[in-house]
Amino acid sequence: MTASPADARITVDPLLASFIDDEVLPGLNIEAAPFWNGVDAIFREFAPRNAALLKKRDELQARIDDWHRQHRGKPIDPAAYEQFLRSIGYLVEEPAAFAIGTRNLDPEIATMAGPQLVVPILNARFLLNAANARWGSLYDALYGTDAMGSTPPGGAYDKARGAKVVAFAKRFLDAALPGWEEAARGDEHPQLVAREDGRLLFAHHGLHIELVIDPGHPIGRDHPLGLADVILESALSTICDLEDSVAAVDAEDKVAAYRNWLGLMRGDLKASFDKGGRTLDRTMNPDRSVGGHALPGRSLLLVRNVGHLMTNPAVHLPGGGEAPEGILDAIVTSLIALYDLRGLGRHRNSRAGSIYIVKPKMHGPEEAAFTNDLFDAVEDLLALERNTIKVGVMDEERRTSANLAATIHAVRDRIMFINTGFLDRTGDEIHTAMQAGAMVRKTGMKESAWIKAYEARNVAIGLACGLGGKAQIGKGMWAAPDRMEDMLAQKVGHPQAGANTAWVPSPTAATLHAMHYHQVDVFERQEELRHQPTPPLGDLLTIPLAPGTNWSEQEIAEELDNNCQGILGYVVRWVDQGVGCSKVPDIHDIGLMEDRATLRISSQHLANWLLHGVCTADQVEQSLRRMAAKVDAQNAGDPLYRPMAPDPEASLAFEAARALVFEGMTQPSGYTEPLLHAYRHRVKERG
Repeated sequence: MTASPADARITVDPLLASFIDDEVLPGLNIEAAPFWNGVDAIFREFAPRNAALLKKRDELQARIDDWHRQHRGKPIDPAAYEQFLRSIGYLVEEPAAFAIGTRNLDPEIATMAGPQLVVPILNARFLLNAANARWGSLYDALYGTDAMGSTPPGGAYDKARGAKVVAFAKRFLDAALPGWEEAARGDEHPQLVAREDGRLLFAHHGLHIELVIDPGHPIGRDHPLGLADVILESALSTICDLEDSVAAVDAEDKVAAYRNWLGLMRGDLKASFDKGGRTLDRTMNPDRSVGGHALPGRSLLLVRNVGHLMTNPAVHLPGGGEAPEGILDAIVTSLIALYDLRGLGRHRNSRAGSIYIVKPKMHGPEEAAFTNDLFDAVEDLLALERNTIKVGVMDEERRTSANLAATIHAVRDRIMFINTGFLDRTGDEIHTAMQAGAMVRKTGMKESAWIKAYEARNVAIGLACGLGGKAQIGKGMWAAPDRMEDMLAQKVGHPQAGANTAWVPSPTAATLHAMHYHQVDVFERQEELRHQPTPPLGDLLTIPLAPGTNWSEQEIAEELDNNCQGILGYVVRWVDQGVGCSKVPDIHDIGLMEDRATLRISSQHLANWLLHGVCTADQVEQSLRRMAAKVDAQNAGDPLYRPMAPDPEASLAFEAARALVFEGMTQPSGYTEPLLHAYRHRVKERG
């Protein structure tokens, strides 16, 4: 470790220092010495405040644990429980009625409704695919997935399947654009925005639909109007993720992540890959135009920083301890975004002149206020107008859900979205009430009273605080990328619930999910929901306990195996290969997009059942060993994979999985990052 400039009191890893000094600052014409002095001042002011907030989390959790121990085995009195939470400051007073004051938001955030991608920032190819997913072929999305009820055949083009795709697309167009066929023949149409040779651009519910007319095309020649393709405006926005979907544990990892963000903001990110023996380069798409009507060519890019918990050895504080990683992310990602704000990149990201930072895992309004102050300080460092940096609040911790209006109020002039996250929120639900008793099975969580209240309250409170038509209200991920038929049937529930965005796992899924926003006028739906009552706080505070349940040995074994397989399948790639998000086969061999949130709920659920005697440590150990063999078999085709089952004691990945379960009760808020980082460091040290 070496100091960045000599007069700074923080110590910066040389890799990070040289990246900032040599690759970022010169292009912005920012001098290194004053910049690092300002960075030092931010860490000196905010690192102690960050530590104090984490200490308060622990203190609140200790008091809640004690209360549940004292009441264990007795029915919980809802009124007494709520009063207790208020007495310790876990619940705060609701603010008086207010409306957010956020300004300079891009339409993709404020006035449009459509899909949102989340992509690991360490994978340049995935980043470019996501950035370019603003537009997608409906024909390709239907043909190449099971969206129509069957999986695509291999080999040459299947004309019968192609005919089904065209028929499906026609039904969609008939519903969204009645009279489109007459427009294709040359007539006027009220939704027609622009026309040029072979292209017709329509608008519906604020989204664009482009028809490609080409009678000479292999598809168009068989269509009476020559319709060769239907292009949908798809991923309106993309979250470039530094958090749950990546494994970034040191300066080397952080610089790789920041360098990709720099490539996006400068517009020069490139990924090369082999396809059919040829090397292809992928870059960012330019903007589009139809008949002189200008259109954005790319998804609006947001960046998700890490939360308040973790530190990173890329920066050390004056006393020698690692610096809070969230503070580092706020400074560096905002610094890099200056390339976009100053118009120095090849393409423009935010036309409204904002930086979009998603902030996860905040616990209540006090922590949101800390983030607001931190962003103030970063704006001052970078000479930005106040509230240039926008914040997206992930409503995924129980204390935030229970104090959502107050949390929004703390960032009311810079908030750009609120978003629910079922898995992290469930993990915190279990950990917060760990001492209360045994929880229902994991599949039963989705039917619990608290989660129904959670999802509905998020929308209702967001609308009451004025987010409708001004910011995003979002819903979570569809985790099964190979099950698009099911997604089409179920994910329409998100816009119906009043969410003007929801997460999807791939560009193809974004194109298919875009159809839901043509089925539902989200802003009209939000107007309807404004007049419905907000579910009471008591429903949200109902703990998903299973008192008196006597599960069979088979049910217990099934639950253990399901959780253990999920933990091992994810952890082995994270620890051994540094892969933070991938399609991981579940216990039924169905590929699911997994990140740390799924790991948190599984490990906390097992820790809860162990604590309350539903299962034994030996049962969990035997399940882990059985499932290690299954995960090994599922990864047999991966040349980089290191099997666990032959010698579990020699596998750091297996050891990490065990620790996540057996040390789950003592992990802060049930988070998995501290253990994952520790074991990943050990793997990297071994080389």
